[in-house]
Formats: sequence, structure tokens, C-alpha cells
Amino acid sequence: MAEALRLAEKGLYTATPNPRVGCVIVRDGEAVGAGWHEKTGEPHAEVLALRAAGERARGATAYVSLEPCSHHGRTPPCVDALIEAGIARVVAAMQDPNSRVAGSGFAALRAAGILVESGLMQDEARALNIGFVARMSRGRPWVRMKIAASLDGRTALANGRSRWITGPEARRDGHAWRARACAVLTGIGTVRDDDPQLNVREVETTRQPLKVVVDSRLQLPLSAKLLASGKVLVAAAVEDKPAIAALQDQGAEVVLLPDARGKVELTDLMRELARRELNEVHVEAGFKLNGALLVSGLADELLIYVAPSILGDSARGMFSLPELAHLAQKRLVQFADVQPIGGDLRILARVLN
Repeated sequence: MAEALRLAEKGLYTATPNPRVGCVIVRDGEAVGAGWHEKTGEPHAEVLALRAAGERARGATAYVSLEPCSHHGRTPPCVDALIEAGIARVVAAMQDPNSRVAGSGFAALRAAGILVESGLMQDEARALNIGFVARMSRGRPWVRMKIAASLDGRTALANGRSRWITGPEARRDGHAWRARACAVLTGIGTVRDDDPQLNVREVETTRQPLKVVVDSRLQLPLSAKLLASGKVLVAAAVEDKPAIAALQDQGAEVVLLPDARGKVELTDLMRELARRELNEVHVEAGFKLNGALLVSGLADELLIYVAPSILGDSARGMFSLPELAHLAQKRLVQFADVQPIGGDLRILARVLN
């Protein structure tokens, strides 16, 4: 199963919107076939592993990182291929959270007389497909918020300047996290202050994530670097037809999602991104949008790079949050991973409340 998960990870940057899946066929203690799903429309991991195994698949065990699909999507059902190949046993890391599968793949295999086991290395499998699981189980993508900060938690000077707080190694690592995401989300304030490109440059990738800009009043400059290449979605709260037409002329798409206060309804935005089959959203924004996402309960994970520097209390912080009257109101996180990246420290933490 560890090898199946290692193969599945090869689809980290390319498999979306599908899950990352790997499969290994074992017969008499020997791996006779293996495969992984690269991208939508191409054969699934099980099919590729069966092709590699050939006749040796008959009577063998298939180790697969996700329950085999049982429905006709862009490709035929994998359960049919496993049954036809004469597989005797299937060991899956986890059940598919997709309601179109959700146990029906296991049921079809058992009905065909195949022994089915599930749960081996389940935590690792869920972590690899955390965005797909989130989208399928709750109708929202997994939101990972990337923040570069000084040791005293400051992300930019009072004038908005933030280049560069962290070193080149941390920035390169941040691009690797961008590359695995389906979308990179920012706010109009960050566009005004930094004019970012929001694309993946520091690591090799065959796919660029969608760029999403939260811009309630449609103030995005037509000269913004992020408009120069790739797909751009602007989430707004006002129907300014001339501004919308100008952005569309630049190749951007505009979606109107107003809330009662004239801001973008962030929960509706996340549902819209899920509707577009986006699994993971990588946030690179300022303290206002960061705080709004946290308060709305939409931030799942924090990816924080801490630099060995101090900027002082006049500099901007990580989150704009309402003042707390009691420590019991504090927001809790759970550290998942802490490690040095170059001269900086990378902290990966899950938001608990």
C-alpha cells in the first residue's frame, strides 16, 4: 500500500479534479503490475496496473489507494476491469467519498466473489486527497492559507511592502504548494500592494492553477500582472457593467456573489469553486481577507513561513480579527508539521475552531 500511495503522489500536480490514486498488483508476494492516475480523461490507476500485469493479474491482489470507481464517468468503471481480469482480492486504503461511489465499488467487487478489505494506511490516503475528500463530503474545497511572516508575526510593513520577508528556499517551497492547488486566491488589497503574478514559476508543472481575486467593488487594475496569463476569476459584489466588460476583454471571468454588507459572500465563493470541481484552494492574501476567511470558518489549514526577523508592532499582522474579551475566545490550531526551509521555519497547522 505504501508503494500505491507513492505512485498516487505522482499525480499531485496533475490529477485534479480527480483524486490522486495509485495501484499495485501483487501475486505470490511479487509486484506484477503498477499504475497511477495522471490526469482527467486518461486511464485510472487500476486499469494501468492491470495492463502491466496482464495474465498475471488472475488470482492476484490489487492494492489501491482509493475504492475503485463503479460508475461511468470520463472513463469506464474500474470495478469491471478488476472483475474481468480475475483479481481475487482488493485492499483499499479508504472508501471513495464521492456519493456516486461511496461503497458501491466495494459492493460490486464482493458481489463478484472478490475479497475486499479497506482501511490500510487510511490516514495517509486521506491526507493525499484532502481537497477531494473535502469537496465531496461538504461541498467546499480544502482551503490552505499561506503566510510569510517575521518572528513577531508581521506580514508586511505599514505601507504594505512585504518583499521579501522570507528567503528564496521558502518562496520556492511555497510555489510547490501553489502547484498542487487547483486555485490561488487573493484579495484586491494584495493586488494593489504587490501586483503579484500568482502563477507557478519556481517548480516544474504542466498545469497552472486558476487565479481567483476577491474584489468587491471591481477595482482590479487592467494592468495587473495576474491578468497577463492564465485563467482569472474575479469575485465581486457590484454589477458594474463597464468594469465587468473591461475585465472580460482582458480574458477574466467575473462572478457576482454579494452579501448583505456589499462584500463578497465568501461561503458562496467556496461553493462556487467546488461547483467548478476545484479541490484545493491556496490563499495568498493580506490580513483582512485572511481574517475574514478565518472568522467565516472557511480556513482549514495554515502554511506559515516564519523568518528570523522582527518588524515591530507598526507592521501588519497575519489576521484582522474582532477584539477578544476573554482568552477562551481564542482560535485554536493543531501543529501538523514543523521544519526548517532554508533559513526560515515552515509550520503546517490545522484550524480547529
